[in-house]
Amino acid sequence: MSHDYKNQRRALERISVQAMLDRDLRPDFSGAVKQQIAHLHAPNASHETGLRDLTALLWCSIDNDDSRDLDQLTVCEELANGAIKVLVAIADVDTLVHKGSVIDQHAHANTTSVYTSARIFPMLPEQLSTNLTSLNPDAERVAMVTEMVFNADASLAGSSIYRARVHNKAKLAYDAVSAWIDDEGPLPDAAQAVTGLDAQLRTQDRLAQLLRARRYEQGALEFETFQPRAVFKGDKIVGVEQQVQNRARQLIEELMVATNACTARFLVSKGVTSLRRVVRSPERWRRIVEVAHHYGEILPNDPDSGALEKFLARRRKADPLSFPDLSLVIVKLMGSGEYIVETPGATAVGHFALAERNYMHSTAPNRRYPDLVTSRLLKAALKGVHSPYSNAELGALADHCTRKEDDARKVERRVRKSEVAMLLMSHIGQKFEAIITGSSRGNTWIRTFTPPAEGRLASELPELRIGQPLKVKLVAVDVEHGYIDFVLAD
Repeated sequence: MSHDYKNQRRALERISVQAMLDRDLRPDFSGAVKQQIAHLHAPNASHETGLRDLTALLWCSIDNDDSRDLDQLTVCEELANGAIKVLVAIADVDTLVHKGSVIDQHAHANTTSVYTSARIFPMLPEQLSTNLTSLNPDAERVAMVTEMVFNADASLAGSSIYRARVHNKAKLAYDAVSAWIDDEGPLPDAAQAVTGLDAQLRTQDRLAQLLRARRYEQGALEFETFQPRAVFKGDKIVGVEQQVQNRARQLIEELMVATNACTARFLVSKGVTSLRRVVRSPERWRRIVEVAHHYGEILPNDPDSGALEKFLARRRKADPLSFPDLSLVIVKLMGSGEYIVETPGATAVGHFALAERNYMHSTAPNRRYPDLVTSRLLKAALKGVHSPYSNAELGALADHCTRKEDDARKVERRVRKSEVAMLLMSHIGQKFEAIITGSSRGNTWIRTFTPPAEGRLASELPELRIGQPLKVKLVAVDVEHGYIDFVLAD
């Protein structure tokens, strides 16, 4: 079957819809969901008792440039002796999305929003996720607030969780905030309009870097993933860019990790069975030891996240070009994250990569179903009423959310490959600088640098090693399946 790629955005949307269906994910909302949405209105927080009024604080959101589903806000206060109090507000999605409703059923089916360049498939209808349940600027919202006090050395002095009314004073974006932090750009206009927000951002960044350093001292792992995204001009792909980690992303990442850990410990303290996010101690540690040995490094015989992080840090410094590929190898050997049920008193499995014993997902209820479940558990615990979920329900949810998250990740990767194939359609015969990234089932895989593209070497090959640089020639692309074939260049 031949396909028309004149409107590349529309073609990629078609490919992404089919990828969703192939993974048994729902690309569209049913008529019943749309009907229920039509009858929803923003909740009137003034009628609810027991809410703290935190609307006067200098809350802000930091997210991607094009994000409209705002799940969290942050604000902080400097205390005596170098301590910092930070508050993280999380959207109270459950206020409008009740357990068992038709909207909830759709969210449960997909369990996550799926992001592709041509189309976003939100877990919740946009009338909710980008409006009624989004922590939008210039709108009062109800939120679940985690209040944390950190000592001068970034150790946690204490935390509490409660519900409050909040007001986003500035919607900010990662890249612009990071450029300002690094003195490479101006303070974003939305922040300039709020007196004192510049100092807020500096303090949050300073705390985040302290938290980050402390986590790595305790054995947290830092990887560099390969996730290129298409750049459009109108409906045509004009490039592919690799997302770069920066200080603003680190700021939010560190505060969310801290919030998720405090949420997990809070539910333990209340005797509540919960849905945890874990990465188990690697069963294939012996293979990780072998990988390190290939680089002349020695790792302990038993899993040791601190030793692994030191190895990764040395490799990042020694060979930054191939570090994303080493990261991928280690991530695959570690095994992906999963959701499990943990009961009070049980030994916590923990998150090996984060070096965090107590961890769960709680900070993105507009985008991830486990976070919405956690919000319901928190609200019940705060009220002192029975959990809205039985242990059996949570067990079924853990298995289902793990499977569907993997499906969503495969859809996104599948579409990314088609994006690059589409960009390279007109470059058949062109030569590229590349690096060997791996081999499997008789195939050798490479990654080009400009544009960042993964492909297969499709010719008779001499003996090659992972990490070896080489020059390749593009010989074929298959947009529908995301295949890209190269041969060694003469």
